[in-house]
Amino acid sequence: MTAPLHAPDWLRGITVKEPWGTCIARGRKRVENRPKPWAPGWRLLHCGAEKTMDRAALRDPLVARTIRGHQLQFSAVLGVIRITGSHDSRTEAGDLCSPWAQPGCFHLDLDDVHVLPLPVPCPGALGPWRVPQPVFEQVLLQLPHLTALFPEATS
Repeated sequence: MTAPLHAPDWLRGITVKEPWGTCIARGRKRVENRPKPWAPGWRLLHCGAEKTMDRAALRDPLVARTIRGHQLQFSAVLGVIRITGSHDSRTEAGDLCSPWAQPGCFHLDLDDVHVLPLPVPCPGALGPWRVPQPVFEQVLLQLPHLTALFPEATS
């Protein structure tokens, strides 16, 4: 049996529950709340399985306005994002950094969101996960402008 092929080692996936993934991909959510900081870098934005959906979040007016008119996706890559840094909200004095931020978490700062025209089915995983090569290739086919940002991917 041969080992599965993976995308370049510098690229990992980040799995987010819905509706938060759609809020990142289709809205202005540029903070992801996590229990630990993550290293900066490019990530494939992935939505977890339907059974993991954060149903309580659907009652939040900010979330409801953001996802209106968009279909929630499950077990699929929605796009590519870049984590530019993270900070600990427990050390912040006063207001949180964003209306999307939750107290008591590390806030991952997100930027450079590139949404896929068609989500790519993929199981994902907890924590930073290695991206299967076929998934990475489908992402690059849909977002060919990223090959300039990822020169290692085409060499």
